[in-house]
Amino acid sequence: MDKHKHVVAVVDDDPRLLESLEDLLESAGYAVRSFSSAMALIRSGISGLHLLITDIGMPGMDGFELRDFVNRERPELPVFLLTGRHEIAEQIRAKAVKTFFCKPFDGQTLLAAIANALNKGEVDNECDR
Repeated sequence: MDKHKHVVAVVDDDPRLLESLEDLLESAGYAVRSFSSAMALIRSGISGLHLLITDIGMPGMDGFELRDFVNRERPELPVFLLTGRHEIAEQIRAKAVKTFFCKPFDGQTLLAAIANALNKGEVDNECDR
């Protein structure tokens, strides 16, 4: 793996989404580590990651719990939340969480947000109201 590439971890229980995100991120020059569950990521370890993208609705540990774990262990690591459930998006928006995306999301918008986060910029959520 190229030492100069940013490493992005993706956690989602949908193998099709994992594959499409891998393709998108790799095409943009990122090194990608994919996991089908939060526990798989935790077992693998979160050191060496530059950014985490996780689905919210997963069996076992959900995306909120994974984000909270990461915030305790590596508070500097940016975490993006994904959801396909718009009622959850409304709850997230009400909590002023900025780094979340509704499925389906625009790949270029996600890539721009990732680049911005890795450059320590602010990220706005992308869900339609």
